[in-house]
Amino acid sequence: MHHHVDHYSPARPAIAIVIANTLSSIGLASIFRRMMPSADIATYSSTAELLHSPNPDHYYHFFVTAEQLLLATTFFLARQSRTIVLLQGPEALQLPQGFHQLNVQQEESLLIKDIIRLAHTSHTTKGSEPEAVRIAKGCPSAPLSPQLTAREQEVLQGIVCGMINKEIAHRLGVSISTIITHRNHLTAKLGTRNVASLTLYAVTHGIVRSEDLQ
Repeated sequence: MHHHVDHYSPARPAIAIVIANTLSSIGLASIFRRMMPSADIATYSSTAELLHSPNPDHYYHFFVTAEQLLLATTFFLARQSRTIVLLQGPEALQLPQGFHQLNVQQEESLLIKDIIRLAHTSHTTKGSEPEAVRIAKGCPSAPLSPQLTAREQEVLQGIVCGMINKEIAHRLGVSISTIITHRNHLTAKLGTRNVASLTLYAVTHGIVRSEDLQ
């Protein structure tokens, strides 16, 4: 996909959208252009395309899908406060605190409100609002990232690397029932059984290296 870049001016905020799905990318870019007519909007079909652009670091914000984030974790971890991870539903991902998240599977009016909310919070310390502001808005602070035990991290490594319970149990020298117990604990702590969400958590928290994924 050839990416579209509006005429760039240093005085205008530049936004990069990294989505493999062309229609989704065009739709989100259209909303941004209506909301921020002075902004420079660039769309990329992959993280690789973004990184090979002349100056990827000049973007004020990166709107990126979880799948594309995984392909350039180091780049985005270094730019957490400027990175918004696009969700395909209301379920939040357990990401390092600096990242922002945006559910793009909602009606446009709600999506626009969420984008406006992000604009107000994205460049404060660690990407979070002052506690008083959150309380005033009736929005509780996001919980701190859950602490996983060493064994839970080992089980998580097996899951995201495509191993089944029997293989993880053999690797760790424990019973399958023990692995199932650990998986239940992981689900309770991380709030998801979705392997893609677990993978994103593992990579962004340094539990698994993206190059080790199958």
